[in-house]
Amino acid sequence: MKKVILFQLLIMVSLAMSGQEVSVRVEYPAVVEAGQQFNVSWTVNAGGGEFSAPAFTGFYKLIGPQTSYSSSTQILNGKVSREISYSYVYFLQAINEGKYVLPPAKFTLKNKAYYSDSIRIEVVGSGAQQPGQRAGAADAGSNQVVESGGRDLFVNLLLDRKEVFMGESISATVKIYTRVNLSGVNEIKLPSFDKFLKSDLPGQQTQPRDESVNGLRYTTGVVQQFLLYPQVAGDITIDPVQLTVIVRQQSSQSDLFSDFFAQDVPKVIASQPVKVRVKPLPGTRPADFSGVVGKLDMKASLGKDSVNVNDAISFKITISGNGNLKIAQAPVFKLSPDIEVFDPKITDDIKSSINGAAGQRTFEYLLIPRHYGDFTIPPVTYSYFNTASGRYETLTTREFRFHAIKGNDQNTGITVYGGVSKEDVKYLGKDIRFIKSDAGKITKPAAIIVSKPSFLSFYAATLLLFLAILFVRREHIRRNSDVSRVRNRKAGKIAVRRLRTAELCLKNGEIDRFYDEILKSLWGYLSDKLNIPVSDLTRTNAVAALTDRGINEDVITNLTKILDSCEFARYAPSSSGTEASDIYEGAARVIKSVENSIA
Repeated sequence: MKKVILFQLLIMVSLAMSGQEVSVRVEYPAVVEAGQQFNVSWTVNAGGGEFSAPAFTGFYKLIGPQTSYSSSTQILNGKVSREISYSYVYFLQAINEGKYVLPPAKFTLKNKAYYSDSIRIEVVGSGAQQPGQRAGAADAGSNQVVESGGRDLFVNLLLDRKEVFMGESISATVKIYTRVNLSGVNEIKLPSFDKFLKSDLPGQQTQPRDESVNGLRYTTGVVQQFLLYPQVAGDITIDPVQLTVIVRQQSSQSDLFSDFFAQDVPKVIASQPVKVRVKPLPGTRPADFSGVVGKLDMKASLGKDSVNVNDAISFKITISGNGNLKIAQAPVFKLSPDIEVFDPKITDDIKSSINGAAGQRTFEYLLIPRHYGDFTIPPVTYSYFNTASGRYETLTTREFRFHAIKGNDQNTGITVYGGVSKEDVKYLGKDIRFIKSDAGKITKPAAIIVSKPSFLSFYAATLLLFLAILFVRREHIRRNSDVSRVRNRKAGKIAVRRLRTAELCLKNGEIDRFYDEILKSLWGYLSDKLNIPVSDLTRTNAVAALTDRGINEDVITNLTKILDSCEFARYAPSSSGTEASDIYEGAARVIKSVENSIA
C-alpha cells in the first residue's frame, strides 16, 4: 500500500513539474562604487540545461560561477506543487565610473533557449581622497593607496615607479589593509605578467604596521614583493592581484560565549588595475649590446703572462653593477686562429632586493695556444643602456699579451694546430699507406646470400609479416582514435576493477568507503557507457539514456534502488554487512545486464 501511495505521489509531482514554465531571474545592485566588490546572481527554476553567463564588459570577474541547488514540495488539499531552483553566482569588481549594460544570460533546455533580463549597473566614484594626493591633482605619486575591497578591507599592488625604460626594474609590493580581524591569507592569485620578466624577492618577515588612510587607521602587512622587468614598450595595464583571506567574525551575542561562537569566513578581495608606461630604448642599438639596462662596470684579468704550448690559460671578464644581470650576454672578441677558445664558465653573484638587483657576473674563458710565440688579446667592448644618462654606453678592457713557450719534441709530442699559421708545415709521413704496384693474389669468393633460394623465401615471409603488423597497427590506431568508443569499450573492465576495490573494503569492514566505491563504480560506468560527462550526469538523464538504449525496466529499477541505498547509507550509516553484500551483488548484476544489452 505504501508503494502505491509513493508511486502516485511521484506521478503527481512529475505532472506538476511538466506544467511549470521555465524562468531565468537575475539579482544585482543598481549602483556600486568604483573598486567595490559585489555579486550578480541568476536563478533558474529548471535543471538539466546549460547556463551561459554574459561577458562582464567593464567589470573584473573575481570568482564564478558558484552554483547551488534547492527544492521544496508541498501537498495542499490534494494538490502537489514543487519548486526547484538552480543559482549561479558571480563575484565582480567595479573598475571605472560610468553606466554599464550587460546582455541577458542564456539558459538552454531541450534545444530551447530562455533569457534573463539585461543588467544595468551604474558605477559612481567613491569620493575618497587618496593619501599623498591633493584635491584636484591628476597623479601625485606611484605609491598612492586605492580602496579596492571596501573601507574595512582591501589590497593594493604598489609600484615604486610607473614610467620606466624597457628592461628597467620595477619594484612591486602586494600590501593588504584591514580594519577587521584576519585569520590569515588563504590564496594569492597574481596576474600573468606576460609582458614582464618577474623575479621573486627572498621572503622577509614583516611585522604588521598601523597606517592612516583617508583619515582611517588600518593595520597593514606586506604579502609579497618582487621585481618586474618590462619587455615591450607602450602603455601596459597590470591586471588586479586577487587574495582570498579568512575573516574572523564574532557572534552577534554580546555575552561570555561570543568568542566561542566566532567563525572564519573566506572573502575575496582584489586590487585596482595598474598602468605602467614603458619607454623604448632610444637610438640605434650597438652591435655588442648586452641587453642590460642599468649601470655597469667591467674588469678583465689574465691568469699568467706565459704558458707552454697546448696548456690552458684563464681569461676572466667580470661585469658588475645594478640591473638584470641574469640576462647579460657573454662578451664577444676575436683571437688568433692559433688559440683555441672554449665556451665560458659563467658564475653569478647577484642579490635582489626591493631596491633592484645588483651584483656581478663573471665569464671565465679557457685559452689554449696551439703554437709557440707571442699572442695578443685585443680590447673587449661591452655595451649597455644607462638609465641615468638615457643613452647607450660602451665599456672597454685594456689589451692583454702572453707568450707561448715552445716545448721539446720528446715531451710535447706532435704539435696540434688550431688554424692556419705562417710557420713551416711539419712532415710526419708515418700514417701514409702507399699504393701497391703488384697485382696480388686474386681468389674467387663464395656464393653471396642474395642468390640463394632461402633468401627469397625469408624476404617474402618478412615482407608479409611487416604488412600484417602494419595492418594491425593501423587498425589499433583507428579504434583508439574515437575516445568515446574506447571509453565505452573499457567501461565494463574499469567498473569491475572498482567493484573489486569495494569488495576489499567490505572484507576489511570499511563500510563507509565501500558505499563510496559502489557509487563511483556505478556513476563512472554510466558516464563511460552512455558517453555523458560525469559533471553533466544526473539520475534523470541516466535513466532516460538507459531507457532509450532499450534497457529492461527491472534493471533500471534495481539501479535506482542501489543508488538510493548507497546515498542513504553514506549520510545515515546503519546498514549491516548482509545488506552491503546484497548491494554489491546487485551492482554487479546491473553492470553485467547493461554490458550485455549495450554493445
